[in-house]
Amino acid sequence: MEETKTTNNLAIPIAIVLAGALIAGALYLGQRDGSTTVAPQPGQGVAQGTQELENMAPITNDDHILGNPDAKVVIVEYSDFECPFCKRFHETMNQIMEEYGPNGEVAWVYRHFPLEQLHPVKAKTEAVASECAAELGGKDAFWEFANRFFELTPSNNQTDLDTVLPQIARGVGLDQNAFANCIASGKYDEHVQNEFENAIATGGQGTPWSILVTKSGQKFPISGAQPYSAVKQIVDLALQEN
Repeated sequence: MEETKTTNNLAIPIAIVLAGALIAGALYLGQRDGSTTVAPQPGQGVAQGTQELENMAPITNDDHILGNPDAKVVIVEYSDFECPFCKRFHETMNQIMEEYGPNGEVAWVYRHFPLEQLHPVKAKTEAVASECAAELGGKDAFWEFANRFFELTPSNNQTDLDTVLPQIARGVGLDQNAFANCIASGKYDEHVQNEFENAIATGGQGTPWSILVTKSGQKFPISGAQPYSAVKQIVDLALQEN
């Protein structure tokens, strides 16, 4: 019995690695419509293998965390509010949280990866706006902002910021003047840039770029706007680790 138990315990992490590799590889090799890509910045290389995942900044109380912070599985997503594939993946992650969030098995961490090469000004401004929403309205306001933003906007740098941002702020119940002043202040510019750089450091070459973290701390890549079925598969495998 002990031998069988040991074999099963070893098989689960191997299965997770294979699932992660297959998911990442599928997008990289053949499904280019699943993510918005960006070239590495000067002095930053292209990811080689998965060792770069260990560069992921630790998850802290300062992160935007939906669900149980002590969940067995945490998915850290680096996202761009103007990316159409992030819009699609946001729906997928909401489905995942509807299934696994109530029982505390999965948590979702949202971080910024604004691709200014493709979405100049707007993507970064929207990232900053979401931080201001969190400052003025708390944790729930951040997620309300994100959900509403992806519902209302067309992506691909077509968002009318002067119309949409005030509209969402009103809907979330934020003070309009305080919200506008917060965005204009630039107080969150460095924070957004730091998260962008961390995404690159972990191997992110496009959006959405996500990292699944197991309870034991193992990390596995989820590249691009993977469908619900694919994310569910790797989540189920990861949950078997413990």
